[in-house]
Amino acid sequence: MTVNSNKDDVERTLSLFARTTDEILTLEELRRRMLSGRQLRMKYGVDLTAQDLHIGHAVNLWMYRAMQDLGHKLILLLGDFTTQIGDPTGRSKTRPVLSLEEIERNAEAIKAQALQVLRTEPEVLEIRRNTEWTNAMTPAELVKLMSNVTVDKLLSRDMFRKRMKDGVPISAHELIYPLIQGWDSVALDSDLVIIGSDQLFNEMMGRLLQERNGKPAQVIITTKITPGIDGGEKQSKSLGNYIAINHDAREKFGRLMRVPDALVERYLLVYTDLPESDIAAIVNTQADRPIEAKYDMAAAIVARYHGAEEAQREREWFRTTFSERRTPDDAELVKIDEAEPTVYELVRTLSGPELSNAAVHSKTVPLGIRSGLRSM
Repeated sequence: MTVNSNKDDVERTLSLFARTTDEILTLEELRRRMLSGRQLRMKYGVDLTAQDLHIGHAVNLWMYRAMQDLGHKLILLLGDFTTQIGDPTGRSKTRPVLSLEEIERNAEAIKAQALQVLRTEPEVLEIRRNTEWTNAMTPAELVKLMSNVTVDKLLSRDMFRKRMKDGVPISAHELIYPLIQGWDSVALDSDLVIIGSDQLFNEMMGRLLQERNGKPAQVIITTKITPGIDGGEKQSKSLGNYIAINHDAREKFGRLMRVPDALVERYLLVYTDLPESDIAAIVNTQADRPIEAKYDMAAAIVARYHGAEEAQREREWFRTTFSERRTPDDAELVKIDEAEPTVYELVRTLSGPELSNAAVHSKTVPLGIRSGLRSM
């Protein structure tokens, strides 16, 4: 596989990464490897505890995509074994164990979403599962792996200290999670991993295990964690403050219009690949035309996933429907049986699965307006 190690292209890629990067261990090592002309092996590991990826996850995927564009190979690692342990990172209690059927369903869903961003040519993509090597590990090999780190080191993690202070149990299998995740890097000969900062402990374990097994230690890039669309905690399905990769263009646009004005610049820097000069021009319009700046932000992010034409259509739809408060041309008519329905009954009819039975015509208010109602 031909790798683009042209210095200008490497520096351009690193400059783009700087917008979303919190820390690199280490930048000089990454630059040296990228300039070497050797195809790097990059690990993107994801546990299969849920079916949805959001655009916060996609920050790392887009960075991997940029490396694929230079000719480097990504290993999409579906953590079917580590999911059975449950990543304790940030957890106040032990994760429930999923069935193998649930894990398999989640694996297929996660893979499909990741491939909406990544290049899929076999020269730059492998898809692996960590049961390939963990299921083959003997008890003696597991004991040897565990000998690489002390219990004190594992218990030094903030969430474990908090759980002990609060009297919340810690199961023994949770303690070995970082070792198993770290061993993935050994098994895959990982050169580079791009992660959220909350995964740094686990991936530092990968560096340690690689060094102790006579392999070059992987470079680690940690990325910035951005507040959700409510301006509070990071994106989370349970909080409803997220934008899923699988959301359609209309849903994405509507949710983005809820982002606080103060986050417009940050969202542009993290979630788009617009030149910084274009971002500065958008931000400069905020003082006089804040709604236009938000339209520009939403359109730029939607365009990255659905194309510029689709983003422009959703921009006009949103402007017509919510800013100008006109009924859109594609509004579908819905029959309401109650003479004086309650607000609950209206919302239930316009958002529930029974929508298809209630619709009188093939084009509807719910499909348009209800998406906006959820997004406003």
